[in-house]
Amino acid sequence: MPTVTELTAGYGNFMLGPRRGPNVCRVCFTFTDGYEQCFACAHSRPWLDAVAPISYSIAREQLHHALASYKRLTGEVARRLAAELAAVLWRFLAGHEPCVAAAAGVDGFALVTTVPSGDRERDPQHPLRAIVGEIVGPTRERHERLLERADADISPRTFDRRKFRPLRPLDGETVLLIDDTWTTGANAQSAAAALKQAGAGPVAALVIGRHLNREWHENERRLRGITQPFDWSRCAFCREHAAR
Repeated sequence: MPTVTELTAGYGNFMLGPRRGPNVCRVCFTFTDGYEQCFACAHSRPWLDAVAPISYSIAREQLHHALASYKRLTGEVARRLAAELAAVLWRFLAGHEPCVAAAAGVDGFALVTTVPSGDRERDPQHPLRAIVGEIVGPTRERHERLLERADADISPRTFDRRKFRPLRPLDGETVLLIDDTWTTGANAQSAAAALKQAGAGPVAALVIGRHLNREWHENERRLRGITQPFDWSRCAFCREHAAR
C-alpha cells in the first residue's frame, strides 16, 4: 500500500500554506484589507479557541475539486480521493497537532470529532467521519461522534447554536473539531457552540482547506506571494509558538 508521504506527494505541488501577518485575519486566515480580523470573525462570538487551516482551497482549483468530489462522487474515484485527503490530515497532524493545541492554550486534545454536514440528509453517511474515525492514525483512537444535525430549519451557511445537537454531555474535555472546508465558518462555529454548551472545554478547529476566490480584491496577488511547494514542516502556528 502507498505510504502517507507517497499519497500526499502530489498535493504538495498545489497546496498553499496559510501564514499569520499583515492583511490576514488572525482567526480564520482569509485575506483582509489591513484589518486584524475579517468581517465575519470580527462580528461573531469566538466559540473556537483556535482555527488551523492546513491549506488555502482556491475555488475551481485542485484542492477545491478534491474536497468537493470525495463526498459527492462514488466508486474508485471517491475512495482514492478519500485516501489522499486522509493522508493529508495524517501527515499534518503527525507534525503539527502540538502547534494547534498550543494555539488553543491546551496541552492536547482528549477527543476528536467532525463537524456534521449542514445537509441533514447527507450527515449520517458523511465520509469525513470514516476518514477521521477509521483511517487517520493520530485521530482514530480518540474519535467519537459527538454531534448530529438537529431538526431546526437553518441555512447551511448561517451560524446558529441550534444547528447541531450534542449526543452526550461533556465534562470539560478538550476537543479537536475537524472539517474539510472553511468557507464562512458558520458550521464550525455552530458545532463549537454546541460542544461548549454540552460542557466541552477548549475547542480548536482543524480544516483541510480555507476557501478563497482568486478574483476577490487582492487575492490573486497575495496568493502568488505564497512559497511553493507546500512546506510540510511548517504550519500557521509553528514560529509563533516556538518563540514562546
